[in-house]
Amino acid sequence: MKNFLLCSAIGLVLALQPAGLWALTDQDCLDCHSLADEVGEMNHVDAAIYQGTAHAELGCSGCHSAGDGHPYDASEVSLTAQCSDCHDGLAATYAASSHADNASCGDCHNAHRALAPLSLSGEQMNQSCQDCHDHAEVEGSHARWLPQADIHIRAVPCVTCHSSSKKFVVSLYVTQRQGGRAYADYELISYTDLQQAVGSEDVTDLLDQDNDGQVSLTELNAFYQRTDNHGLRLWAMMTPESVDHDFTTMDDRWDCTYCHAAGPEAMQQSFIAFPQPDGTYGRVPVEAGATLDALFGTPDFYMVGSTRSTTLNIIGLLILLGGLAMPIGHGTLRFLTRKNRRKDH
Repeated sequence: MKNFLLCSAIGLVLALQPAGLWALTDQDCLDCHSLADEVGEMNHVDAAIYQGTAHAELGCSGCHSAGDGHPYDASEVSLTAQCSDCHDGLAATYAASSHADNASCGDCHNAHRALAPLSLSGEQMNQSCQDCHDHAEVEGSHARWLPQADIHIRAVPCVTCHSSSKKFVVSLYVTQRQGGRAYADYELISYTDLQQAVGSEDVTDLLDQDNDGQVSLTELNAFYQRTDNHGLRLWAMMTPESVDHDFTTMDDRWDCTYCHAAGPEAMQQSFIAFPQPDGTYGRVPVEAGATLDALFGTPDFYMVGSTRSTTLNIIGLLILLGGLAMPIGHGTLRFLTRKNRRKDH
């Protein structure tokens, strides 16, 4: 009731002003539209998330025009801008894709939650896709040709393979068992739960213990060695830094070496993605190549053909040399003692 009276008071004040002499400010809009119970879910705007978007710089009036009858008459609000007015390049690319006939920009994106890919988790990126593409059906169709399709689908956002997006990095997310139950599946941890587990307002303290703004190989190893992690683990996804909108299956994505070629440059760059209070993710860079060290880096993350461990490499080399030493040594010894064997005969 209090919220209703607030919106009504604002509307009354505005209605009493002479026509054309007043203009709604962004705060006026958010005072009402941040109240979902009053304006309905369709018109609700999460003020905290909206203010962190690039669209907030334009302000409400950058895309909307409200007449004198607003907020009582919804028809008094008109859309004065199209996505293509600012995103003409992406709009042209998307218009040429197969998706353009089935979905508009607003079907996949909420303009009041327009966030950069680097501030979203891979799961959040996939939510728009899952509105139309059932997860079980997607997994089944991929399993017809892709080995361990379930692991691949959980490890990469759809746009990694189904767009021409480039510059991929390894993003590591903090996970915990569902409901804290033993043997339950792991899921992304919320900001509140992570804060409680860390015992600090700065959730990055979980791994960046020296607070230097980077997670080192030593800190990664220490994280997995500690017994007070509250069952937390890191889960990796290969995520793009920017997203194109052609939404097609790129030919080179059928080639396993695209991701699994030994030591690709992209795999050397990685981040720990920590949840934020507003539901987005903030990133802390990881020491170059640290996540690819299977023994001391991230034992829960192993990419065939890319992951390396200096210690295991040395052990493997010694095993290889040891295996070669036996036949070479035996053959050399027989060659050097050949005359002695002839005398015996």
